[in-house]
Amino acid sequence: MKRAVVVIIALMAIVGVIIALPLIKGNKRQGAGSGKIKIVTTLFPLYDMAKNIGKDKAHVSLLIPPGVEPHAFEPKPSDIIKINEAHCFIYTGRFMEPWAEDIIKGVVNKKLIVVDASKATRMIPAVSSDKDEPSGALDPHIWLDFDNAKIMAKNIAEALAAKDPAAQAFFNQNADAYNTKLAELDAAFRKTLGTCKSKVIVYGGHYAFGYLAKRYGLRYMAAQGVAPDAEPTARDLVRLVEQIKKNNIHYVFYEELTSPKIAETIAGETHAKLLLLNAAHNLTKDQFERGVSFFEILNTDLEQLKIGLECR
Repeated sequence: MKRAVVVIIALMAIVGVIIALPLIKGNKRQGAGSGKIKIVTTLFPLYDMAKNIGKDKAHVSLLIPPGVEPHAFEPKPSDIIKINEAHCFIYTGRFMEPWAEDIIKGVVNKKLIVVDASKATRMIPAVSSDKDEPSGALDPHIWLDFDNAKIMAKNIAEALAAKDPAAQAFFNQNADAYNTKLAELDAAFRKTLGTCKSKVIVYGGHYAFGYLAKRYGLRYMAAQGVAPDAEPTARDLVRLVEQIKKNNIHYVFYEELTSPKIAETIAGETHAKLLLLNAAHNLTKDQFERGVSFFEILNTDLEQLKIGLECR
């Protein structure tokens, strides 16, 4: 993550000179175009929310390309130009996208509405095996607490209404509908996970499901810290293997968009089976092209948890 910040500082110096012309042209296109609000989002949950709240009054794009692990993403000059040409830039917060604040400081488009979707959410401390993770860091996977996800949707609706006040009721109505679906999803998780034989999620990836585990009274053990590049120690792996054997756990979960080798190693030592658990940071290219939604990903996760935790 530190490397991404350093890269951005260097990029800003390069891009500052070349941004002016594309920005002017972009503003002309926006003014003469469809009249839709041009939104750039970083992570997939934000993209899904903005699409459903803005509907036909917004053009929403995903900055981090499908198939790319967001923690490893480093913006290019073209990404910075894309943000400068937008009406609205939505990101999750400084703990998830530390590079975003450097871009925001260098924005040329002074009319750009910047939305920190984490505003007013309840965050929990980060759990990390990464020695480079700053002290006092908070867990950035806020959308996996569905009360936080509702607040994120509300923050997005308010930003769109600020850009297009005449459509405020439209945006609020769409946000309410989205939050109703989140409430239904929450109820389904609570009902299913309340019947599980096992209450321990063993995850052979980075610490992404802390919010979900806390919300539903589960114990969560991950091989890595908040960032996927945080290498687990031998002690971490031994601890997980011992936990699996002690509690007679039959399944180990692995994460999306990264190598499952750590989960495979743990499973190999314990004869456990592997199941995918997707934190919804991003989609594969195929999923994006098929229009897979945030709710589809989380409903699939619930089915996987139902199997892995042996729920009724």
